[in-house]
Amino acid sequence: MFTAQDVRLDPTGRRAWRAGTELGLTRKEFDLLQALISRAGELVTREELMREVWHTDFWSSSKTLDVHLGWLRRKLGDDPRNPGLITTIRGRGLRFETVEPATESIVGAS
Repeated sequence: MFTAQDVRLDPTGRRAWRAGTELGLTRKEFDLLQALISRAGELVTREELMREVWHTDFWSSSKTLDVHLGWLRRKLGDDPRNPGLITTIRGRGLRFETVEPATESIVGAS
C-alpha cells in the first residue's frame, strides 16, 4: 500500500482512493500513479515513466505521457495550473508531492 497526502494506492488490488473515494482509473493511469506515488517526494524522469508504464525505451513524443497525466490529474482533482499532488519539474520530470503545498494567506495592513 502506498500513501501520500490523501491518496492511497493498493498495487495488489489495483485500486486507488483520494480522500476515501475510490478512483476509476484505467490500466495506464493506475500504472502512472503507481510509478509516481511509489517514489513520492522523488523526481521521476519522463524516460523512467515511459520505460516503467509503457515498457519502451524508444519514444519520439511525450504526448502519450502528457495526455495520460492530464487524465490522471483530472481524476485526482489536481489543478494542472497549480498542482498540489503531481508537479512538473520543467526539463527534468515529475514528482508526487508528499505534503500539500502551503496556501498563502493575505494579511491586511495594520
